[in-house]
Amino acid sequence: MATDTLPAPSEDAVRAALATVNDPEIHKPITDLGMVKSVEIAADGSVAVVVYLTVSGCPMRDTITSSVRTAVAEVEGVTGVTVELDVMSDEQRRELATSLRGGKAEREVPFAQPGSLTRVYAVASGKGGVGKSSVTVNLAAALAADGLKVGVVDADIYGHSVPRMLGTDGRPTQVENMIMPPSANGVKVISIGMFTPGNAPVVWRGPMLHRALQQFLADVYWGDLDVLLLDLPPGTGDIAISVAQLVPNAEILVVTTPQQAAAEVAERAGAIAVQTHQKIVGVVENMSGLPCPHCDEMVDVFGTGGGQVVADGLSRTTGTTVPVLGSIPIDVRLREGGDEGKPIVLTDPDSPAGSALKAIADKIGGRQRGLAGMSLGVTPRNKF
Repeated sequence: MATDTLPAPSEDAVRAALATVNDPEIHKPITDLGMVKSVEIAADGSVAVVVYLTVSGCPMRDTITSSVRTAVAEVEGVTGVTVELDVMSDEQRRELATSLRGGKAEREVPFAQPGSLTRVYAVASGKGGVGKSSVTVNLAAALAADGLKVGVVDADIYGHSVPRMLGTDGRPTQVENMIMPPSANGVKVISIGMFTPGNAPVVWRGPMLHRALQQFLADVYWGDLDVLLLDLPPGTGDIAISVAQLVPNAEILVVTTPQQAAAEVAERAGAIAVQTHQKIVGVVENMSGLPCPHCDEMVDVFGTGGGQVVADGLSRTTGTTVPVLGSIPIDVRLREGGDEGKPIVLTDPDSPAGSALKAIADKIGGRQRGLAGMSLGVTPRNKF
């Protein structure tokens, strides 16, 4: 008895399936990026696809191969799939880079351009050890989990720690003079630690710090971000000044601990906004108290009220109202999450620290949604 066989799939159907495959670094369909070199369909329904990689050492080659094979195999009539990889020519990479920049060949900081809808927050502190990076990473993860497109620049060149805290060990891929950042927990991230061997120190003077920050902002393909967080080094040094020059619309988020000594230094860090004409979005008080494991009392390990002291002082200095966005209690799980690359807002969002961080992220995310709503989606966040 003869059995019916399905007709071979059409090339249009195969290419439609390929259009559902996104490049894992650029996050756009491989068909739109010119990465599909050829599609051949045999009479027996077997399909051979040749895909261009942006660079020969692409770290996502296995992911791309697997995704292409899976997508094409689901097309009706396909009996088998083979995927071959090729590499783009220099000219193809240049065309891709220009296309991703919205047709502009020159480098520019997209977040500083008129019409950008990306909210940029420079997370600052007066001194080290107040948990600024922990706050940055958890806010980024919470915002991403809430559906926003988020990026983090680890601008603390000397004391970079964001990749570990966010849980990424990926390396950036370079396409021409464009850098594709790795992602973790839905957050794109770039750090000087991704370019240095092991735990080697970075020994640079001011001009090199400025150049590194400029590259992170202009040469990295961030895509269409809703929020960009910059984890600044402590104090009011070169990087803080460079941020004001490169992204003058960046808003400052000050992190402090409750004790008076830390509050005084944090207030000085925030007061730089007067000279740089930047807005202070608010103050976050970290390590605000330790919940007693044996009772319901809060142990004020570092004192109390430092966040409000900083907010009041900055309100007087700037002539505007600077609010306390939230207070985060001491939580061993917050520290453990940073060491393990598992933000507490994802692993234990209902914990006291997780809840406090999520509440702060909700306030920041709400500001971004309000901005996007006012523009009715007409103006793009950025072109590159």
